[in-house]
Amino acid sequence: MIGDFDYIVVGAGSAGCVLANRLSADPTSRVLVLEAGGCDNWIWFHIPVGYLFAMGNPRADWMFQTEKEPGLNGRALNYPRGKVIGGCSAINGMISMRGQAADYDHWRQLGLTGWGWDDVLPVFRKLDGHFLGDTEHHGGSGEWRVEAMRVKWDVLDAVTRAATEMGIPRTADFNTGDNNGVGYFHVNQKRGLRMSAAKAFLKPVLDRPNLRLETGVLVEKVIFEGRRAVGVRFRQNDQVVEARTKGEVILAAGAVGSPQILQLSGVGAAEWLGEHGIATVLDRQGVGRNLQDHLQQRAIFKVHDAKTLNATYHSLIGRALMGMEYALFRTGPLTMAPSQLGIFTTSSPDHERANIEFHVQPLSLDKFGQPLHRFPAITVSACNLRPTSRGTIRLRSADPADKPLIAPNYLSTPEDRRVAADAIRVTRRLMKQPALEPFRPEEYLPGPSVGDDESSLAKAAGDIGTTIFHPIGTAKMGLPSDPMAVVDERLRVIGLERLRVVDASVMPTITSGNTNTPTIMIADKAAAMMIEDARQGDRHA
Repeated sequence: MIGDFDYIVVGAGSAGCVLANRLSADPTSRVLVLEAGGCDNWIWFHIPVGYLFAMGNPRADWMFQTEKEPGLNGRALNYPRGKVIGGCSAINGMISMRGQAADYDHWRQLGLTGWGWDDVLPVFRKLDGHFLGDTEHHGGSGEWRVEAMRVKWDVLDAVTRAATEMGIPRTADFNTGDNNGVGYFHVNQKRGLRMSAAKAFLKPVLDRPNLRLETGVLVEKVIFEGRRAVGVRFRQNDQVVEARTKGEVILAAGAVGSPQILQLSGVGAAEWLGEHGIATVLDRQGVGRNLQDHLQQRAIFKVHDAKTLNATYHSLIGRALMGMEYALFRTGPLTMAPSQLGIFTTSSPDHERANIEFHVQPLSLDKFGQPLHRFPAITVSACNLRPTSRGTIRLRSADPADKPLIAPNYLSTPEDRRVAADAIRVTRRLMKQPALEPFRPEEYLPGPSVGDDESSLAKAAGDIGTTIFHPIGTAKMGLPSDPMAVVDERLRVIGLERLRVVDASVMPTITSGNTNTPTIMIADKAAAMMIEDARQGDRHA
Protein backbone atom coordinates (compact mmCIF):
# COMPACT_ATOMS: atom_id res chain seq x y z
CA MET A 1 0.00 0.00 0.00
CA ILE A 2 1.23 3.48 -0.82
CA GLY A 3 0.60 6.93 0.49
CA ASP A 4 -2.06 8.87 2.20
CA PHE A 5 -2.93 11.23 -0.61
CA ASP A 6 -5.37 14.10 -0.71
CA TYR A 7 -6.28 13.31 -4.32
CA ILE A 8 -5.84 10.23 -6.49
CA VAL A 9 -6.34 11.03 -10.17
CA VAL A 10 -6.89 8.02 -12.42
CA GLY A 11 -5.66 8.93 -15.89
CA ALA A 12 -3.08 11.44 -17.11
CA GLY A 13 -4.99 12.30 -20.27
CA SER A 14 -6.42 15.65 -21.30
CA ALA A 15 -8.43 16.05 -18.08
CA GLY A 16 -5.98 14.33 -15.74
CA CYS A 17 -3.08 16.59 -16.72
CA VAL A 18 -5.12 19.69 -15.89
CA LEU A 19 -6.24 18.19 -12.57
CA ALA A 20 -2.66 17.30 -11.66
CA ASN A 21 -1.56 20.86 -12.33
CA ARG A 22 -4.35 22.64 -10.50
CA LEU A 23 -4.71 20.33 -7.50
CA SER A 24 -0.97 20.21 -6.78
CA ALA A 25 -0.64 24.01 -6.90
CA ASP A 26 -1.34 23.93 -3.14
CA PRO A 27 1.90 22.51 -1.70
CA THR A 28 -0.02 21.02 1.26
CA SER A 29 -2.11 18.79 -1.05
CA ARG A 30 -0.55 15.44 -1.98
CA VAL A 31 -1.61 14.34 -5.45
CA LEU A 32 -1.11 10.92 -7.04
CA VAL A 33 -1.70 10.52 -10.79
CA LEU A 34 -2.01 7.03 -12.27
CA GLU A 35 -1.51 6.57 -16.02
CA ALA A 36 -1.85 3.32 -17.98
CA GLY A 37 0.47 4.46 -20.76
CA GLY A 38 4.01 5.71 -20.70
CA CYS A 39 5.86 8.96 -21.23
CA ASP A 40 5.68 10.87 -24.51
CA ASN A 41 9.32 10.19 -25.44
CA TRP A 42 8.64 9.33 -29.10
CA ILE A 43 9.14 11.81 -31.92
CA TRP A 44 5.69 11.21 -33.42
CA PHE A 45 4.02 12.52 -30.27
CA HIS A 46 5.51 15.91 -31.10
CA ILE A 47 5.58 16.33 -34.89
CA PRO A 48 1.97 17.19 -35.70
CA VAL A 49 1.53 14.72 -38.57
CA GLY A 50 2.55 11.97 -36.15
CA TYR A 51 -1.10 11.11 -35.55
CA LEU A 52 -0.79 9.00 -38.72
CA PHE A 53 1.70 6.78 -36.91
CA ALA A 54 0.27 6.97 -33.38
CA MET A 55 -3.30 5.90 -34.11
CA GLY A 56 -3.35 2.13 -34.43
CA ASN A 57 0.00 1.76 -32.68
CA PRO A 58 -0.10 0.04 -29.26
CA ARG A 59 2.68 2.35 -28.10
CA ALA A 60 0.19 5.21 -28.20
CA ASP A 61 -3.29 3.78 -28.62
CA TRP A 62 -5.52 1.52 -26.52
CA MET A 63 -6.40 -0.27 -29.80
CA PHE A 64 -10.11 -0.47 -29.06
CA GLN A 65 -12.69 -1.60 -31.61
CA THR A 66 -16.42 -1.16 -31.66
CA GLU A 67 -18.78 -4.04 -31.94
CA LYS A 68 -20.21 -4.67 -35.40
CA GLU A 69 -22.62 -1.81 -35.96
CA PRO A 70 -25.99 -2.43 -37.64
CA GLY A 71 -26.15 1.22 -38.70
CA LEU A 72 -22.79 0.84 -40.45
CA ASN A 73 -24.03 -2.19 -42.36
CA GLY A 74 -22.29 -4.64 -40.03
CA ARG A 75 -18.90 -2.95 -39.92
CA ALA A 76 -16.77 -2.60 -36.79
CA LEU A 77 -14.58 0.49 -36.42
CA ASN A 78 -11.20 1.08 -34.87
CA TYR A 79 -11.73 3.36 -31.88
CA PRO A 80 -8.48 5.20 -31.10
CA ARG A 81 -7.91 6.41 -27.54
CA GLY A 82 -4.60 7.82 -26.32
CA LYS A 83 -2.53 5.56 -24.05
CA VAL A 84 0.27 7.92 -22.99
CA ILE A 85 0.60 10.98 -20.79
CA GLY A 86 -1.56 13.59 -22.47
CA GLY A 87 -4.04 10.91 -23.52
CA CYS A 88 -5.98 11.71 -26.65
CA SER A 89 -4.42 15.18 -26.83
CA ALA A 90 -1.15 13.39 -27.70
CA ILE A 91 -2.58 11.65 -30.78
CA ASN A 92 -5.65 13.66 -31.84
CA GLY A 93 -6.26 16.18 -34.61
CA MET A 94 -5.15 19.18 -32.49
CA ILE A 95 -8.21 21.20 -33.57
CA SER A 96 -9.12 23.92 -31.08
CA MET A 97 -12.90 23.98 -30.87
CA ARG A 98 -15.24 24.93 -28.03
CA GLY A 99 -18.60 24.20 -29.63
CA GLN A 100 -21.55 26.56 -29.61
CA ALA A 101 -22.86 28.77 -26.82
CA ALA A 102 -26.23 27.04 -27.14
CA ASP A 103 -24.61 23.69 -26.25
CA TYR A 104 -23.69 24.93 -22.79
CA ASP A 105 -26.87 26.92 -22.33
CA HIS A 106 -28.69 23.64 -22.95
CA TRP A 107 -26.73 22.05 -20.10
CA ARG A 108 -27.85 24.90 -17.86
CA GLN A 109 -31.44 24.40 -19.01
CA LEU A 110 -31.15 20.77 -17.89
CA GLY A 111 -30.72 22.16 -14.38
CA LEU A 112 -26.91 22.06 -14.31
CA THR A 113 -26.14 25.32 -12.54
CA GLY A 114 -22.81 26.85 -13.47
CA TRP A 115 -22.48 25.19 -16.89
CA GLY A 116 -24.03 27.82 -19.19
CA TRP A 117 -21.99 29.63 -21.84
CA ASP A 118 -21.51 32.70 -19.63
CA ASP A 119 -20.16 30.38 -16.92
CA VAL A 120 -17.68 28.45 -19.07
CA LEU A 121 -16.42 31.28 -21.31
CA PRO A 122 -14.19 32.76 -18.54
CA VAL A 123 -12.65 29.30 -18.06
CA PHE A 124 -11.93 28.93 -21.78
CA ARG A 125 -10.37 32.41 -21.80
CA LYS A 126 -8.21 31.65 -18.77
CA LEU A 127 -6.87 28.49 -20.42
CA ASP A 128 -6.13 30.15 -23.77
CA GLY A 129 -2.64 31.02 -24.85
CA HIS A 130 -4.15 32.27 -28.10
CA PHE A 131 -2.25 33.77 -31.01
CA LEU A 132 -4.99 36.43 -31.30
CA GLY A 133 -4.07 37.63 -27.82
CA ASP A 134 -6.34 38.88 -25.06
CA THR A 135 -9.72 39.65 -26.63
CA GLU A 136 -13.41 39.43 -25.82
CA HIS A 137 -13.34 35.72 -26.67
CA HIS A 138 -9.77 34.65 -25.95
CA GLY A 139 -6.94 34.92 -23.50
CA GLY A 140 -3.31 35.33 -24.44
CA SER A 141 -1.40 34.05 -21.41
CA GLY A 142 -2.89 30.63 -20.61
CA GLU A 143 -1.06 27.32 -20.91
CA TRP A 144 -3.25 25.88 -23.68
CA ARG A 145 -1.51 27.24 -26.77
CA VAL A 146 -3.61 27.93 -29.87
CA GLU A 147 -2.05 28.90 -33.20
CA ALA A 148 -3.01 29.37 -36.83
CA MET A 149 -2.31 26.70 -39.43
CA ARG A 150 1.22 26.76 -40.86
CA VAL A 151 0.35 25.38 -44.31
CA LYS A 152 -2.07 26.40 -47.06
CA TRP A 153 -3.44 24.61 -50.13
CA ASP A 154 -4.90 26.27 -53.23
CA VAL A 155 -7.58 23.60 -53.55
CA LEU A 156 -8.78 24.31 -49.99
CA ASP A 157 -8.94 28.02 -50.76
CA ALA A 158 -11.20 27.05 -53.67
CA VAL A 159 -13.41 24.99 -51.34
CA THR A 160 -13.66 28.09 -49.14
CA ARG A 161 -14.88 30.12 -52.10
CA ALA A 162 -17.31 27.33 -53.03
CA ALA A 163 -18.81 27.43 -49.54
CA THR A 164 -19.33 31.19 -49.78
CA GLU A 165 -21.03 30.67 -53.14
CA MET A 166 -23.53 28.49 -51.23
CA GLY A 167 -24.18 31.34 -48.82
CA ILE A 168 -21.95 30.15 -45.98
CA PRO A 169 -20.10 33.15 -44.49
CA ARG A 170 -16.35 33.24 -44.01
CA THR A 171 -15.13 33.21 -40.42
CA ALA A 172 -11.72 33.87 -38.94
CA ASP A 173 -12.62 32.29 -35.59
CA PHE A 174 -14.91 29.34 -34.87
CA ASN A 175 -14.71 29.90 -31.10
CA THR A 176 -16.92 32.91 -30.42
CA GLY A 177 -20.02 30.91 -29.44
CA ASP A 178 -21.45 30.74 -32.97
CA ASN A 179 -19.29 28.60 -35.25
CA ASN A 180 -21.42 28.94 -38.40
CA GLY A 181 -19.12 29.64 -41.32
CA VAL A 182 -16.11 28.47 -43.34
CA GLY A 183 -12.48 29.01 -42.40
CA TYR A 184 -9.23 27.41 -41.42
CA PHE A 185 -9.14 25.66 -38.07
CA HIS A 186 -6.98 26.93 -35.23
CA VAL A 187 -4.77 24.24 -33.73
CA ASN A 188 -3.16 23.32 -30.42
CA GLN A 189 0.43 23.73 -31.50
CA LYS A 190 3.43 25.79 -30.49
CA ARG A 191 5.80 26.87 -33.24
CA GLY A 192 4.98 23.85 -35.39
CA LEU A 193 5.02 21.26 -32.60
CA ARG A 194 1.98 19.54 -31.07
CA MET A 195 0.79 21.03 -27.82
CA SER A 196 -0.59 18.15 -25.75
CA ALA A 197 -2.13 18.45 -22.30
CA ALA A 198 0.97 16.77 -20.90
CA LYS A 199 3.20 19.48 -22.37
CA ALA A 200 0.88 22.29 -21.34
CA PHE A 201 -0.12 21.25 -17.84
CA LEU A 202 1.66 18.15 -16.48
CA LYS A 203 5.33 18.25 -17.42
CA PRO A 204 5.90 21.85 -16.25
CA VAL A 205 4.91 20.88 -12.68
CA LEU A 206 6.33 17.37 -12.33
CA ASP A 207 9.08 18.73 -10.10
CA ARG A 208 6.56 19.63 -7.41
CA PRO A 209 7.38 17.45 -4.38
CA ASN A 210 3.69 16.96 -3.61
CA LEU A 211 2.88 15.53 -7.08
CA ARG A 212 3.59 11.90 -7.92
CA LEU A 213 3.07 10.36 -11.37
CA GLU A 214 3.01 6.61 -11.86
CA THR A 215 2.95 5.22 -15.42
CA GLY A 216 2.36 1.72 -16.75
CA VAL A 217 -0.54 1.36 -14.32
CA LEU A 218 -3.70 -0.69 -14.89
CA VAL A 219 -6.36 0.39 -12.41
CA GLU A 220 -8.48 -2.56 -11.32
CA LYS A 221 -11.06 -0.87 -9.13
CA VAL A 222 -11.94 1.90 -6.73
CA ILE A 223 -11.79 0.76 -3.10
CA PHE A 224 -14.83 1.59 -0.98
CA GLU A 225 -15.59 1.53 2.70
CA GLY A 226 -19.35 1.40 2.60
CA ARG A 227 -20.17 4.01 0.00
CA ARG A 228 -17.09 6.13 0.59
CA ALA A 229 -14.19 5.93 -1.89
CA VAL A 230 -10.95 5.50 0.06
CA GLY A 231 -8.47 4.49 -2.63
CA VAL A 232 -7.75 2.46 -5.74
CA ARG A 233 -6.21 -0.90 -6.51
CA PHE A 234 -3.93 -1.19 -9.52
CA ARG A 235 -1.40 -3.42 -11.21
CA GLN A 236 2.09 -2.18 -12.02
CA ASN A 237 5.11 -4.30 -13.03
CA ASP A 238 3.17 -7.48 -12.24
CA GLN A 239 2.51 -6.25 -8.70
CA VAL A 240 -0.88 -5.44 -7.17
CA VAL A 241 -0.74 -2.14 -5.32
CA GLU A 242 -3.28 -0.20 -3.27
CA ALA A 243 -3.17 3.57 -2.96
CA ARG A 244 -5.18 5.27 -0.25
CA THR A 245 -6.59 8.77 0.00
CA LYS A 246 -7.92 10.81 2.88
CA GLY A 247 -9.57 13.04 0.31
CA GLU A 248 -11.00 12.13 -3.10
CA VAL A 249 -10.64 9.67 -5.93
CA ILE A 250 -11.11 11.27 -9.35
CA LEU A 251 -11.68 9.16 -12.44
CA ALA A 252 -10.27 10.94 -15.49
CA ALA A 253 -9.83 7.89 -17.69
CA GLY A 254 -12.06 9.11 -20.52
CA ALA A 255 -15.44 8.22 -21.92
CA VAL A 256 -14.36 4.60 -22.36
CA GLY A 257 -12.10 4.10 -19.36
CA SER A 258 -14.07 5.82 -16.60
CA PRO A 259 -17.31 3.82 -17.02
CA GLN A 260 -15.24 0.65 -17.32
CA ILE A 261 -13.52 1.35 -13.99
CA LEU A 262 -16.82 2.28 -12.35
CA GLN A 263 -18.36 -1.01 -13.45
CA LEU A 264 -15.32 -3.00 -12.31
CA SER A 265 -15.73 -1.27 -8.95
CA GLY A 266 -19.37 -2.31 -8.57
CA VAL A 267 -20.90 0.98 -9.69
CA GLY A 268 -23.33 0.65 -12.56
CA ALA A 269 -26.39 -1.23 -13.70
CA ALA A 270 -26.81 -4.11 -11.27
CA GLU A 271 -27.96 -6.47 -14.02
CA TRP A 272 -24.83 -5.73 -16.08
CA LEU A 273 -22.56 -6.23 -13.08
CA GLY A 274 -24.27 -9.47 -12.13
CA GLU A 275 -23.43 -10.96 -15.53
CA HIS A 276 -19.77 -10.92 -14.45
CA GLY A 277 -20.20 -11.78 -10.78
CA ILE A 278 -19.35 -8.27 -9.60
CA ALA A 279 -20.99 -7.26 -6.33
CA THR A 280 -23.04 -4.09 -6.62
CA VAL A 281 -21.84 -1.15 -4.54
CA LEU A 282 -24.32 1.22 -6.20
CA ASP A 283 -26.95 0.44 -8.82
CA ARG A 284 -26.50 3.43 -11.14
CA GLN A 285 -28.15 2.67 -14.47
CA GLY A 286 -26.50 5.48 -16.42
CA VAL A 287 -22.93 4.18 -16.09
CA GLY A 288 -21.84 3.20 -19.59
CA ARG A 289 -25.06 4.38 -21.21
CA ASN A 290 -25.70 7.63 -23.13
CA LEU A 291 -22.62 7.13 -25.36
CA GLN A 292 -22.57 9.80 -28.07
CA ASP A 293 -20.04 10.33 -30.83
CA HIS A 294 -19.62 12.32 -34.03
CA LEU A 295 -19.93 10.04 -37.04
CA GLN A 296 -18.44 11.46 -40.22
CA GLN A 297 -19.28 10.54 -43.80
CA ARG A 298 -15.87 10.49 -45.51
CA ALA A 299 -16.69 11.61 -49.04
CA ILE A 300 -13.69 11.61 -51.41
CA PHE A 301 -13.40 13.54 -54.66
CA LYS A 302 -10.68 13.12 -57.26
CA VAL A 303 -9.39 16.48 -58.49
CA HIS A 304 -7.39 17.61 -61.51
CA ASP A 305 -4.68 20.23 -61.89
CA ALA A 306 -4.46 20.49 -58.13
CA LYS A 307 -1.64 19.94 -55.68
CA THR A 308 -2.63 17.56 -52.89
CA LEU A 309 -0.65 15.61 -50.33
CA ASN A 310 -1.27 12.33 -52.18
CA ALA A 311 1.34 12.98 -54.86
CA THR A 312 3.89 14.40 -52.41
CA TYR A 313 3.46 11.37 -50.15
CA HIS A 314 4.42 8.97 -52.94
CA SER A 315 7.43 11.01 -54.10
CA LEU A 316 10.83 10.54 -52.48
CA ILE A 317 11.77 14.06 -53.50
CA GLY A 318 8.48 15.38 -52.19
CA ARG A 319 8.99 13.70 -48.84
CA ALA A 320 12.53 15.02 -48.61
CA LEU A 321 11.37 18.56 -49.34
CA MET A 322 8.62 18.27 -46.70
CA GLY A 323 11.17 17.14 -44.14
CA MET A 324 13.56 19.92 -45.07
CA GLU A 325 10.87 22.60 -44.84
CA TYR A 326 9.82 21.35 -41.45
CA ALA A 327 13.37 21.12 -40.12
CA LEU A 328 14.26 24.63 -41.30
CA PHE A 329 11.03 26.56 -40.76
CA ARG A 330 8.56 24.37 -38.78
CA THR A 331 6.07 24.89 -41.61
CA GLY A 332 4.57 22.77 -44.36
CA PRO A 333 2.72 19.44 -44.49
CA LEU A 334 4.44 17.93 -41.45
CA THR A 335 2.66 20.55 -39.33
CA MET A 336 -0.72 19.47 -40.68
CA ALA A 337 -3.63 18.58 -38.48
CA PRO A 338 -5.74 15.80 -40.02
CA SER A 339 -8.14 18.51 -41.23
CA GLN A 340 -7.27 22.03 -42.22
CA LEU A 341 -10.48 23.63 -43.45
CA GLY A 342 -13.70 23.68 -41.44
CA ILE A 343 -17.25 24.37 -42.54
CA PHE A 344 -20.15 24.63 -40.09
CA THR A 345 -23.58 24.86 -41.63
CA THR A 346 -27.08 23.36 -41.57
CA SER A 347 -27.96 20.11 -43.31
CA SER A 348 -31.46 21.38 -44.09
CA PRO A 349 -33.68 24.41 -43.36
CA ASP A 350 -35.15 22.48 -40.40
CA HIS A 351 -32.19 23.49 -38.22
CA GLU A 352 -31.83 26.91 -36.62
CA ARG A 353 -28.09 26.63 -36.00
CA ALA A 354 -25.21 24.77 -37.61
CA ASN A 355 -25.76 21.05 -37.14
CA ILE A 356 -23.07 19.61 -39.43
CA GLU A 357 -19.31 20.14 -39.46
CA PHE A 358 -17.10 19.52 -42.46
CA HIS A 359 -13.47 18.53 -42.09
CA VAL A 360 -11.81 19.14 -45.45
CA GLN A 361 -8.42 17.60 -46.18
CA PRO A 362 -6.08 17.91 -49.19
CA LEU A 363 -5.51 14.15 -49.17
CA SER A 364 -7.37 10.85 -49.33
CA LEU A 365 -6.89 7.31 -48.08
CA ASP A 366 -9.04 4.29 -47.42
CA LYS A 367 -8.54 4.54 -43.65
CA PHE A 368 -5.97 5.75 -41.13
CA GLY A 369 -2.92 3.53 -41.08
CA GLN A 370 -3.06 2.85 -44.82
CA PRO A 371 -1.14 4.69 -47.57
CA LEU A 372 -2.60 7.72 -49.28
CA HIS A 373 -4.17 7.17 -52.66
CA ARG A 374 -1.94 7.53 -55.74
CA PHE A 375 -4.38 9.85 -57.49
CA PRO A 376 -4.85 13.52 -56.46
CA ALA A 377 -7.93 13.89 -54.27
CA ILE A 378 -9.48 15.70 -51.35
CA THR A 379 -11.60 14.35 -48.51
CA VAL A 380 -14.75 16.25 -47.58
CA SER A 381 -16.09 14.71 -44.37
CA ALA A 382 -19.40 15.85 -42.90
CA CYS A 383 -20.44 14.90 -39.38
CA ASN A 384 -23.71 15.32 -37.52
CA LEU A 385 -22.87 17.64 -34.63
CA ARG A 386 -25.76 16.65 -32.36
CA PRO A 387 -26.65 13.00 -33.00
CA THR A 388 -29.71 11.48 -31.36
CA SER A 389 -28.35 7.91 -31.41
CA ARG A 390 -27.14 6.60 -28.05
CA GLY A 391 -24.76 3.72 -27.44
CA THR A 392 -23.23 1.79 -24.55
CA ILE A 393 -19.92 0.78 -23.01
CA ARG A 394 -20.06 -2.46 -21.03
CA LEU A 395 -17.61 -4.88 -19.48
CA ARG A 396 -16.56 -7.82 -21.60
CA SER A 397 -15.58 -9.67 -18.42
CA ALA A 398 -14.53 -8.98 -14.83
CA ASP A 399 -10.88 -8.93 -15.94
CA PRO A 400 -9.66 -5.29 -15.97
CA ALA A 401 -7.27 -6.17 -18.81
CA ASP A 402 -10.14 -7.12 -21.12
CA LYS A 403 -11.18 -4.39 -23.53
CA PRO A 404 -14.77 -3.28 -22.99
CA LEU A 405 -17.66 -3.79 -25.37
CA ILE A 406 -18.11 -0.52 -27.26
CA ALA A 407 -21.41 -0.19 -29.13
CA PRO A 408 -21.99 3.40 -30.32
CA ASN A 409 -25.24 2.46 -32.07
CA TYR A 410 -24.57 4.86 -34.93
CA LEU A 411 -27.42 5.88 -37.25
CA SER A 412 -29.96 4.07 -35.10
CA THR A 413 -32.55 6.87 -35.21
CA PRO A 414 -34.51 8.20 -38.21
CA GLU A 415 -33.26 11.71 -37.40
CA ASP A 416 -29.59 10.67 -37.64
CA ARG A 417 -30.17 8.79 -40.89
CA ARG A 418 -31.94 11.83 -42.33
CA VAL A 419 -29.13 14.20 -41.30
CA ALA A 420 -26.53 11.80 -42.77
CA ALA A 421 -28.38 11.69 -46.09
CA ASP A 422 -28.80 15.47 -46.13
CA ALA A 423 -25.11 15.95 -45.30
CA ILE A 424 -24.11 13.94 -48.37
CA ARG A 425 -26.44 16.10 -50.45
CA VAL A 426 -24.81 19.24 -49.05
CA THR A 427 -21.37 17.76 -49.83
CA ARG A 428 -22.32 17.12 -53.43
CA ARG A 429 -23.77 20.60 -53.80
CA LEU A 430 -20.59 22.11 -52.37
CA MET A 431 -18.39 20.27 -54.86
CA LYS A 432 -20.50 21.48 -57.80
CA GLN A 433 -19.97 25.16 -57.07
CA PRO A 434 -18.30 27.31 -59.77
CA ALA A 435 -15.21 27.96 -57.64
CA LEU A 436 -14.24 24.30 -57.98
CA GLU A 437 -14.80 23.96 -61.72
CA PRO A 438 -11.07 24.43 -62.54
CA PHE A 439 -10.33 21.29 -60.51
CA ARG A 440 -13.10 19.19 -62.15
CA PRO A 441 -14.03 17.20 -59.02
CA GLU A 442 -15.09 13.57 -59.56
CA GLU A 443 -16.93 11.76 -56.79
CA TYR A 444 -14.97 8.68 -55.68
CA LEU A 445 -16.85 7.98 -52.44
CA PRO A 446 -19.70 7.33 -51.92
CA GLY A 447 -19.61 7.24 -55.74
CA PRO A 448 -21.75 8.49 -58.61
CA SER A 449 -23.75 5.24 -58.67
CA VAL A 450 -25.29 6.15 -55.29
CA GLY A 451 -28.63 7.80 -55.91
CA ASP A 452 -30.08 10.86 -54.23
CA ASP A 453 -33.02 9.13 -52.55
CA GLU A 454 -33.15 8.84 -48.77
CA SER A 455 -32.60 5.07 -48.55
CA SER A 456 -29.63 5.04 -50.93
CA LEU A 457 -27.91 7.89 -49.12
CA ALA A 458 -28.58 6.40 -45.67
CA LYS A 459 -27.02 3.11 -46.80
CA ALA A 460 -24.07 5.00 -48.28
CA ALA A 461 -23.62 6.82 -44.96
CA GLY A 462 -23.39 3.43 -43.28
CA ASP A 463 -20.81 2.30 -45.83
CA ILE A 464 -18.50 5.32 -45.59
CA GLY A 465 -19.27 6.52 -42.04
CA THR A 466 -16.52 6.42 -39.46
CA THR A 467 -15.87 7.86 -36.04
CA ILE A 468 -14.25 11.23 -35.68
CA PHE A 469 -13.05 10.15 -32.23
CA HIS A 470 -15.35 12.20 -29.96
CA PRO A 471 -17.01 9.75 -27.51
CA ILE A 472 -18.74 11.43 -24.58
CA GLY A 473 -21.61 11.05 -22.12
CA THR A 474 -21.08 7.65 -20.49
CA ALA A 475 -21.11 9.08 -16.93
CA LYS A 476 -23.27 12.08 -17.61
CA MET A 477 -24.01 15.05 -15.41
CA GLY A 478 -27.59 15.38 -14.28
CA LEU A 479 -29.93 16.10 -11.43
CA PRO A 480 -30.25 13.45 -8.72
CA SER A 481 -33.82 12.94 -9.95
CA ASP A 482 -32.52 11.81 -13.36
CA PRO A 483 -32.21 8.00 -13.23
CA MET A 484 -29.58 8.06 -16.01
CA ALA A 485 -27.38 10.71 -14.35
CA VAL A 486 -24.09 9.47 -12.90
CA VAL A 487 -22.57 12.69 -11.50
CA ASP A 488 -24.09 15.90 -10.22
CA GLU A 489 -23.24 19.43 -11.36
CA ARG A 490 -20.06 19.33 -9.26
CA LEU A 491 -19.08 16.03 -10.91
CA ARG A 492 -19.57 13.98 -7.71
CA VAL A 493 -20.89 10.48 -8.30
CA ILE A 494 -24.49 10.56 -7.11
CA GLY A 495 -25.02 8.24 -4.15
CA LEU A 496 -21.34 7.87 -3.27
CA GLU A 497 -18.86 9.92 -1.27
CA ARG A 498 -15.43 11.25 -2.24
CA LEU A 499 -15.63 9.98 -5.82
CA ARG A 500 -15.81 12.21 -8.89
CA VAL A 501 -15.60 11.71 -12.62
CA VAL A 502 -13.87 14.45 -14.60
CA ASP A 503 -13.53 13.89 -18.34
CA ALA A 504 -15.64 13.84 -21.51
CA SER A 505 -17.87 11.12 -20.07
CA VAL A 506 -19.68 13.70 -17.89
CA MET A 507 -21.05 15.72 -20.80
CA PRO A 508 -24.82 15.20 -20.84
CA THR A 509 -24.99 16.02 -24.55
CA ILE A 510 -22.22 16.36 -27.09
CA THR A 511 -20.78 19.75 -27.96
CA SER A 512 -21.13 21.00 -31.53
CA GLY A 513 -17.54 20.47 -32.57
CA ASN A 514 -14.31 18.75 -31.56
CA THR A 515 -14.41 17.73 -27.91
CA ASN A 516 -10.85 17.99 -26.57
CA THR A 517 -10.88 21.65 -25.56
CA PRO A 518 -14.27 21.31 -23.80
CA THR A 519 -12.81 18.38 -21.84
CA ILE A 520 -9.90 20.52 -20.70
CA MET A 521 -12.33 23.26 -19.67
CA ILE A 522 -14.35 20.74 -17.65
CA ALA A 523 -11.20 19.63 -15.82
CA ASP A 524 -10.14 23.16 -14.98
CA LYS A 525 -13.61 23.98 -13.70
CA ALA A 526 -13.76 20.73 -11.72
CA ALA A 527 -10.42 21.40 -10.03
CA ALA A 528 -11.69 24.77 -8.86
CA MET A 529 -14.78 23.06 -7.43
CA MET A 530 -12.68 20.49 -5.58
CA ILE A 531 -10.41 23.13 -4.10
CA GLU A 532 -13.44 25.12 -2.99
CA ASP A 533 -15.06 22.05 -1.43
CA ALA A 534 -11.85 21.16 0.40
CA ARG A 535 -11.63 24.64 1.87
CA GLN A 536 -15.15 24.26 3.13
CA GLY A 537 -14.20 20.95 4.71
CA ASP A 538 -16.52 19.03 2.38
CA ARG A 539 -14.59 16.70 0.13
CA HIS A 540 -17.59 14.60 -0.74
CA ALA A 541 -20.76 16.64 -0.11
